[in-house]
Amino acid sequence: MPLDPMQLSWIVAALVAVSIVFFLTSVRARRLDAQAVDARVRRYAPKRTLEEVELSEPFFERAIKPLLRRVVRIAGRLAPQRNIEELERDLARAGRPFDLAAIDFLGGRLLVALAVGLAMGGVVFLFKLSPRLALFFALAGGFLGFYLPRAWLWTRITRRQRDIERALPDALDMLVVCLDAGLGFDLALLKIAQRWRHGLARELDLVVYEIRAGKPRVEALQDLVTRTGVEDVATFVAVILQAEELGVSVAKALHIHAGQMRILRRYKAEEQARQAAIKMLFPLVFMIFPALLAVILGPAVPQLLSVLGGLGGAAP
Repeated sequence: MPLDPMQLSWIVAALVAVSIVFFLTSVRARRLDAQAVDARVRRYAPKRTLEEVELSEPFFERAIKPLLRRVVRIAGRLAPQRNIEELERDLARAGRPFDLAAIDFLGGRLLVALAVGLAMGGVVFLFKLSPRLALFFALAGGFLGFYLPRAWLWTRITRRQRDIERALPDALDMLVVCLDAGLGFDLALLKIAQRWRHGLARELDLVVYEIRAGKPRVEALQDLVTRTGVEDVATFVAVILQAEELGVSVAKALHIHAGQMRILRRYKAEEQARQAAIKMLFPLVFMIFPALLAVILGPAVPQLLSVLGGLGGAAP
């Protein structure tokens, strides 16, 4: 039988009321569950104070490491400001190893010099040699320990610059492809940083970060040249800046420059291939030839000695 409008409105109102009751019940149940979980977490995982957190760390992290860092910084402040600026530049070119600052590195050099000098002088003194000789070895060890970190830093700079030089042609090719595909210059640099994880990719990622932070593109690219110290990177940046100043398409300029970089890389490979014969000469002469002579002439040495001995006995 058909329902009149009044009955239909009452049924709709009842269904709406039931749905509201069910909705409020579910919300309250979720809130009670969340409160129960919070109470359970507070019961079984009580909050620790700052002192308890500090005491939970190892003794070296709590006491020894901050003390060493303080001593290193105090020793590093003795260096002139000009040396600190040059060292900051070298640390940036080395890729900032161990997140060292210039003051930390200088203090570390002094500590290494002191440790090596005391070790060498102590070893000589333990062998009961003359105190003057122990003092000489202590001074020599201090001099050696002072320049060992610097040599290590130079090695890292050279290796990193070589890796950047090798990675630059491939990065230029990918940059040209991205620009031809319609990406902007900043996004193309970001694609290179996401594609590889070598030193050049990290430097380009830093360039994009600086540009997004508000630094002008010219200054960010010039800082890239300062941080790397690579001549090919300086040429790459000069090509980009000159193309922007003259209004030339950056993609076309990079096309030409990428072709030149490929030719230059082939020339360097040919040069290294020509140097291989000369580099192999030294191990061949000093390591392989003596072994060959020992193998070839070794069996004849006893006979030769016996013949010479017989001649010496028959001479009188």
